[in-house]
Amino acid sequence: MCKAAIVLLGLVAMAAAWVPPAALAHDAAAALAYNTVELQAEASREIANDTLHATLFVEANDADAAKLANTLNRTMNDALKMAAGFKAVRARSGGNNSYPVYDRNQRLTGWRGRAEIRLESRDFQAVSALIAKLQEQMKLSSLSFIVDPDTRRNTENELISDAMKAFRGRADIARMALGGKGYKLRRIAINTSGSAPPPRPMMRMSASAAGAAEVAAQQFEGGLSTVTVSVSGAIEVE
Repeated sequence: MCKAAIVLLGLVAMAAAWVPPAALAHDAAAALAYNTVELQAEASREIANDTLHATLFVEANDADAAKLANTLNRTMNDALKMAAGFKAVRARSGGNNSYPVYDRNQRLTGWRGRAEIRLESRDFQAVSALIAKLQEQMKLSSLSFIVDPDTRRNTENELISDAMKAFRGRADIARMALGGKGYKLRRIAINTSGSAPPPRPMMRMSASAAGAAEVAAQQFEGGLSTVTVSVSGAIEVE
């Protein structure tokens, strides 16, 4: 056999024995995926909503933009001053805007404006009393109950241990079902979530509806939120 033929046969043998890197990677991934089980477990707890958020607003109309601004500013200043007397309630200014009003012939007829005050408190009785006073001049726009961030975080930390315990329990069930002697943890992720019921409706009363009468404070019930921690991951059964 000539030398050129021997070299050609050698190259053919090498080509037959060569395996593309992609194929090797696929085989390695397949080996790692052998007896791999995807699992998920969770732990939940209901906790009381301990923080109330409320938004009240005032609207006004005036032919003069400056007079409209004065009306809104005076009402907001009075509201913030009143809120300052309730130490358990945090109050801050919300949106404040005005816009022109036109008639059907596109002639400017006046101005309309709106200003908001936003309240937050863990003392439902105090914020209820403040809302009642503010409703003599303002309207209630929104009301919602949430779990204080620190309370939620502490609850989530406690639930992580419970969720991990539930995950390990499911991992043992999967191992026994496959007849394995043990398992290796390949991947794990921890996620948190929570849900709260929709806020309870509250009667909205304007100054014109209330007149000079004092608005009665309403009793608030914050309800419950569900805090959930889920653990998902993969194990390899040996």
